[in-house]
Amino acid sequence: MPKRVLLTGGNGFIGSHILSKLLEFPHFSVRCTVRSEATATKLKADFHENKAQLETFIVPIISTPGAYNEAVKSDRPFDLVIHTASPFGGGSGQSNFEFLDPSIKGTTELLQAVKDHAPQVTRVVYLSSSASILDFSRVDAPPAKVYTEADWNPVTWEEALVGDEATAYRASKKFAEQAAWKFMDEKPKPKFDFVTLCPPATFGPPVHSVNRIQDLNESNARLWKLCNLGTASPVPRIPLHVQVDARDLAVAHIRAALIPSAGNKRIIISGGQFNFQEIFDIVRSNFKEMENRTTIGNPGVSSLAEGAYEYSNSQAKKVLGVEFRPFTETLIDTIQSILDIEKKESR
Repeated sequence: MPKRVLLTGGNGFIGSHILSKLLEFPHFSVRCTVRSEATATKLKADFHENKAQLETFIVPIISTPGAYNEAVKSDRPFDLVIHTASPFGGGSGQSNFEFLDPSIKGTTELLQAVKDHAPQVTRVVYLSSSASILDFSRVDAPPAKVYTEADWNPVTWEEALVGDEATAYRASKKFAEQAAWKFMDEKPKPKFDFVTLCPPATFGPPVHSVNRIQDLNESNARLWKLCNLGTASPVPRIPLHVQVDARDLAVAHIRAALIPSAGNKRIIISGGQFNFQEIFDIVRSNFKEMENRTTIGNPGVSSLAEGAYEYSNSQAKKVLGVEFRPFTETLIDTIQSILDIEKKESR
């Protein structure tokens, strides 16, 4: 059956992977919301082979009242909405409230627009984050905790307002998702149902054009920096050690949109743990050009802390049938793609 899909943030790292998967269905047509004409032009160029299936719509500031009211209207009504866009934040001199509030409104404005102006939509899939789940005060405290969809980051609104930038970010993911679930419970209830997907750090080769290392998405940029610390650098202790491949996450979004039993569920999309020594070993053994750039450390010895947390992905497997690729494959594909960008940039 033909499907009409509204995808917000389709120009981003994760969004472009989702868009690529959507366009594999020849009977799907997709409208992507983007922030500018320049972004729209680039998106169309990246996916020029699918131009008959793809259109763009400019939504400059997603948190303004009525931001999506026109975007959700279409002569051929939308069936599905996938929401990956999030507002820009972290500007110089910006208060935490000025970061938190747009994160919440960027989500509720879309839900309100769909409710008011797109009555044929049957489901909205929302890209949340494992940051809405994890208790960052005990990331490696024994005994190791396995987080599930029932868990929420315990940060309070008051703590978020006065905390550092990282605290504000994690809080924004929690409060935006909770605001969305609250919206779904308010009467009169929307006609559509709702799914949230919560991934951890997301790696993978980009499918949108990236011409400079500095334009990498945040997770890949951090990975690349980690791989360029120098051979004698100590293995860092960074308490984030769970990942998912962007390609698997994209598949999860498509299935969350189409599988009836996924409706009104919160689902963790996690490919499992990794450790930094593992990264160094894989990169050094697979990329000769990285031997003089990547930490040697203690080859073969896991750098995971005794109390390293994990996320359960049982619902992703049971409800969505997602099969997660090995981290080695994700890492090799990602590093190769970044090396290609580096070579292109140096010409």
